[in-house]
Amino acid sequence: MSQSQDSIRGQVVVITGASSGLGEATARLLATRGARLVLAARRADRLQSLAAELRDGGAEVMVQATDVTRRADLDALAAATLKAFGRIDVLVNNAGVMLLAGLDKLKVDEWDRMIDVNIKGLLYGVAAVLPTMKAQGSGHIVNIASVAGLKVFSPIGAVYSATKFAVRAISEGLRAEAPAGVRTTIVSPGAVASELKLGTSDAEASAGVNAFYEANQIPANSVARAIAYAIEQPADVDINEIVLRPTVQDF
Repeated sequence: MSQSQDSIRGQVVVITGASSGLGEATARLLATRGARLVLAARRADRLQSLAAELRDGGAEVMVQATDVTRRADLDALAAATLKAFGRIDVLVNNAGVMLLAGLDKLKVDEWDRMIDVNIKGLLYGVAAVLPTMKAQGSGHIVNIASVAGLKVFSPIGAVYSATKFAVRAISEGLRAEAPAGVRTTIVSPGAVASELKLGTSDAEASAGVNAFYEANQIPANSVARAIAYAIEQPADVDINEIVLRPTVQDF
C-alpha cells in the first residue's frame, strides 16, 4: 500500500446514501483502506447487511438510519459519529435523487423532492459537520454533483440539473469560506451504474434514461476510486473538483 493510500487508514468517514450505488461502492473501497465508516441512509436493513459484511472483513463500521431531508437526522448522525469515534474527518454527501421529465409534465412534487434531497439535504450535512471540523482544524467535505451540473440535461432534466448546478455553487462557496484545514471536493460523475436511474416516474423519460445508461454506464467503483483519490491527498492538497465520464459518453 502506498503512503497516500495509507493516509486513509483510521479516518472517520461519514457516507450518506450508503445503502446502494455510489455510497455502497465508496464504503466498500474505503473499508479496504482502513477507514472507520459511518453509513447513513433511510434503508436501515440494507445498511445493517452491508455493515455486517464489511465487519467480517475487519472494518470498523457503524450505521445510522438517516433521511437527509430532515435536518434533525443529520444532526443526530453527526452526534452519533462523535460519540462513537470522537471526530469526523470526512463527509461524503452522496444521497441524491434523479427524477426526470420535461418541465411541461409539471412534476412539481418531484421538483420539490429533488430540491429537498439534492440541495437542502446536502446543506444539512454541511451544517451538521462543519462546526466539528472547524474545531478540529481539519476535515473534508466531498459533495457528489453530476455532469448534469456542467450542462443542462435537457429536455428531461432541467430541475435535476438545477440542483446539481446548485451543488457545485455551494461547494465552491464552501471552498472559499471553509475554516482553516477544511477541504472540499466536488465529484461530478457521468452515467454510473446505480439505482439513481430508476427513480423516474414518467414512462417516456424513464425508457430514455435507462437506454442511455445501459449504453454508457461504468461501475460505481469508478466514482469510489475518485473519492478515495481526493481523500488520500496530503493535508495541504485539496482536490477541488473531479469530473469523470464513461469514455463512450458524449453528454
